[in-house]
Amino acid sequence: MEFDVKSAVREVLLAAACSAAFYLFAAAIFAVIVKAYAPSQGVVQGVNWALKALSSFAFSLIFVRSGRALFKGIAAGIAGCILAMLLFAAIGGGFHLTVLFLLELLMTGVLGGLGAIFSVKLRKEE
Repeated sequence: MEFDVKSAVREVLLAAACSAAFYLFAAAIFAVIVKAYAPSQGVVQGVNWALKALSSFAFSLIFVRSGRALFKGIAAGIAGCILAMLLFAAIGGGFHLTVLFLLELLMTGVLGGLGAIFSVKLRKEE
């Protein structure tokens, strides 16, 4: 089985773009809730992390196929996190790089890799 770079790049970019789009959409919905209920900053940060984690895992699970799936999932998770941050900054949310962002990258990379591994395992059982 030969590794197809073009297909791998397409899978990673598709997973990252959908992950970022889902995160931004869900964060916009959550922003409406924040306006209504005014939760603490910790709750807002926790929900943002949960949304990024969910999107990294889910879209790697959906779009990544076999053939170095772990690496493609990690790349998709990290790329989705960076893309979401850049898009959020572009629409006016601000550009905040902290040490926690490195943890977000690690978290989304690990969950993207796990999603890709589960994807391969689920596809083999079908």
